[in-house]
Amino acid sequence: MLSRPLLLALALLLSPVAHATQAGPANQDTAIAVSALDEYATAAEQLVDEALSYLGIRYRFGGTSPSTGLDCSGLVLNAFRNAVGLDLPRTAREMATLGDRIGRQELKPGDLVFFNTMRRAFSHVGIYLGDGRFVHAPSSGGEVRVESIASRYWSQRFNGARRLLGDDHSLSASGALLGTH
Repeated sequence: MLSRPLLLALALLLSPVAHATQAGPANQDTAIAVSALDEYATAAEQLVDEALSYLGIRYRFGGTSPSTGLDCSGLVLNAFRNAVGLDLPRTAREMATLGDRIGRQELKPGDLVFFNTMRRAFSHVGIYLGDGRFVHAPSSGGEVRVESIASRYWSQRFNGARRLLGDDHSLSASGALLGTH
């Protein structure tokens, strides 16, 4: 008879250990997921900050240097290279082939947004900042600036968006990377 109360006491003592062991992998998965989200948020924040550091730099067709001027893809490739170490292709059209295609409703800071500004798809690119805004180098006579994606002009010309940052701040799985630093 003594063995029954002893077994019950032992079962009660071990149940928290068993529960903790069962919860362990789930807690680890949660910690990994939170860590990946933090890394994504950090990479996206660095990218947005880098892109915003070019505000006011004059537009220059074919420009890839902040000191002499940037065009839209020059802005994007500089921001990605300097913020997260990714070397992107030179043109907006080539950039549009990278990463994961996402819908307008799925936009997150750091995503690329594409527009048809020259009567051809993917002729202009910018970096989404959040809250319906994006940063870009618009055109001759202009300078790097922030605009609303919902404005009539940009909304009518929106071509799509691509997510290049994966959860581990590398190029997302479906894209191809031309080079890294």
